This record gives sequence, structure tokens and C-alpha cells, in this order.
Amino acid sequence: MAFGDAVIRGLIRLGIVGASIGYAVDRLLAETGKGAGPQAIHSMVVVDAPIERVWAVLADIEGQTRWMHDMKAVRILTDGPVGVGTVGEADVRIFGIGVTDPVTITEFQPPTRFALTHDGTFKGGGVFELESGVDGTTTIVRWDETLIPPVLPHLGAAIGSPVLSSIFQADLERLRALVETGSAETGSTGAMNPVLAADPDPS
Repeated sequence: MAFGDAVIRGLIRLGIVGASIGYAVDRLLAETGKGAGPQAIHSMVVVDAPIERVWAVLADIEGQTRWMHDMKAVRILTDGPVGVGTVGEADVRIFGIGVTDPVTITEFQPPTRFALTHDGTFKGGGVFELESGVDGTTTIVRWDETLIPPVLPHLGAAIGSPVLSSIFQADLERLRALVETGSAETGSTGAMNPVLAADPDPS
């Protein structure tokens, strides 16, 4: 019994120390960023289709489950056409945790720009920007996404960023496949479109 109590006390102390270290690292990251929030995750893909066709698929809110792998369902909660002020919610998995993500559309400029805020447990926002290729037959899609965890936001974002970056890039690859072929299947390699190398603004 005494041994069990000692183990429990040791685990509690370890948890307190870990939490203290996590808090200190989070504060250090916040100070390094000079008060700014966690940095956005940047993703990009080039779609072999005109911008209007890409926009039609990307801006189909309830159809985004077809290419956003971790989004399981979407519900529009406001009446009328989709636009600035439209409110919805999505059932998603973030860091392996199932949550309901309330969102509000803040920008809706067909066919070039679409932005929203995350208003639930995870805060932040996302911005999609579409740009026609030189001859109008291709479209550059850029996606900047910020997800702020409810606890230790700077540390959590720093740890989660590499994983989320991979997930978001794979989502854009599925979007490209869906627009180009009608199916979101991208194959096992998930290879990038070589046209990406020609993008004049990789940031």
C-alpha cells in the first residue's frame, strides 16, 4: 500500500513538473513571437482546371467532407445563400480528438477568396486564395490555416504544426484530384504536382 501511495505521489509530482515546464516553454514561445499568435500553416496546390471550376468545388461547404479527410460532417446553421456571416459547424478530428467546430464565414469573394473563423474549443481561422494560371487553364490554390489549442496554445501549435501541415497538404491534393477526375482518391504516393515549382510566390 505504501509503495502504491509513493508511486501515485511520484506521478503527481512528475505531472506538476511537466505542466510547469510546458507552461514555461509556452510563455517563452509567446515572448519570442512578441505577442503574436501561433503562425499560420501554409499549403498550396496547382489544379489543372479553370478557377471557376475549382471554386465551385472548394466553396461547396457541405461537400468539403469529400476532400477534407478529418472532417466527418458539416451543417449550415443560417438561412439563405452562403456568404459573409454564414454560420456552420463541422464534426472534425483535431489531434485525434473528435470535436464540433463552429465556424463563421468572414470573407466570400467568388472565385478568388474564402475565409472563416473557428469559434469553438480550437480557435483560429482559415483563408483560401485562388489564382488563375497564366493561360487560365490551371488554378493555384493557397490555404493558410491557424488552429490555436485551448491549453498551452503556442507550445501546442508548435508541436502540432508538422502533423497538421501534412494533413492540410493531403487535403489539397484530394481537392485537386476531385476537381480534375471527379474522385478524391490521390493514390498512395501523394506526389506533388510538378507545376508547383513554377509558382512565383511559394510563401
